[in-house]
Amino acid sequence: MNAVAQLSAAISALILIAVFPFEAFLIHRPEVQRFLGIESHGIRNVHLWSFCIGARNALAGVGTLIGLWIVNFGDQTTGVTVVVVTCVYMLLASLFMGVADLLGYWLPRGGSIKGTVASSVLPAVALIAIAV
Repeated sequence: MNAVAQLSAAISALILIAVFPFEAFLIHRPEVQRFLGIESHGIRNVHLWSFCIGARNALAGVGTLIGLWIVNFGDQTTGVTVVVVTCVYMLLASLFMGVADLLGYWLPRGGSIKGTVASSVLPAVALIAIAV
């Protein structure tokens, strides 16, 4: 696995891990809602889901870092497989944010564009770099 793939996957993983506390514990704060691009209406009703999504994303980030460790210090084929699976999860989960927005589930409508693009680029770069 080349350096571009490893760096893209690692940065994407670290971002997911870093965002976890915002989604899981701090979502009620207005500055966090602005950062995540969501409205404050009904936050109490969606906190369960935001906590679960944050935890799943953090697990994907940790899994990616473990895969990168395996690539560099263990069996490269196994490590690459782990990184590919976690990057595919990151990319598809990100694209589903955009789908949710298109279906009108994201409030305000269009609010997912920044997050969808930002969270899609690095896993896509990693997957392309792995494939090349």
